[in-house]
Amino acid sequence: MTVQIARLAIVAAALVAAAGAQAEEFAVRLGRMPVDSRTQASVTGLGRAVADLDGAVLRIDGEFAGLQGPATIASLRLGKATGARGPVIEALDVTHDKDGRVSGSIRLDADQLEALHAGRLYIQIDSESAPEGNLWGWLLR
Repeated sequence: MTVQIARLAIVAAALVAAAGAQAEEFAVRLGRMPVDSRTQASVTGLGRAVADLDGAVLRIDGEFAGLQGPATIASLRLGKATGARGPVIEALDVTHDKDGRVSGSIRLDADQLEALHAGRLYIQIDSESAPEGNLWGWLLR
């Protein structure tokens, strides 16, 4: 009986600890990132977002304004290093306008979690005027 009580106490303690665990928060500053000198004039706007990591689930919520053309797509991407471009991990929801919101919820695998903590994940918003990326922002603590 005492062994069962001890097991129940351990399980209860683990549940309390899990319930009290706080999600990690990452800040994102969405800034203009011209791909080259040809695209500098067509890249406008600014934005911000917050990303909360709860276990392996990353939730993103942000806003942007001042694009020269309407946003077309947004994505979470994996760079080789902070500041370096990389492939799409997951598409995000985005307002198809010059001002709007970006959001999404993504379950990250172990490699992506490591990349997040190393500052290598970023949000990219493309627009009609800058289809190779208008606003970029790295998820940083």
